[in-house]
Amino acid sequence: EVQLVESGGGLVQPGGSLRLSCVASGFTFSDADMSWVRQAPGKGIEWISEIWRGGEITSYLDSVKGRFTISRDDAKNTLYLQMNNLKPEDTALYYCARHSERNDRPRGQGTQVTVSS
Repeated sequence: EVQLVESGGGLVQPGGSLRLSCVASGFTFSDADMSWVRQAPGKGIEWISEIWRGGEITSYLDSVKGRFTISRDDAKNTLYLQMNNLKPEDTALYYCARHSERNDRPRGQGTQVTVSS
């Protein structure tokens, strides 16, 4: 069974930083292209970043480019999202997903990120 467990969210002031983690199990993580997605209150799922298997190719939503960095540790079956210079509009529930499932209902419980002064 595929399991994705996100953590690392919290309440942070504008301009602050957070590092999200996602521990994966139930599939061969190192073979999977992975994504982070988010859902703001009252809105749909929004893809924000992807990392290909191997970790050398990444892509980002324009609004987070230069502020967010996706990475992976295949030895730990863990996906990361370093978020810097956070803005109020980044407030959302953040999920990780296999890239092929990025538009599907998230499997994990997500981790809440709230950016507010």
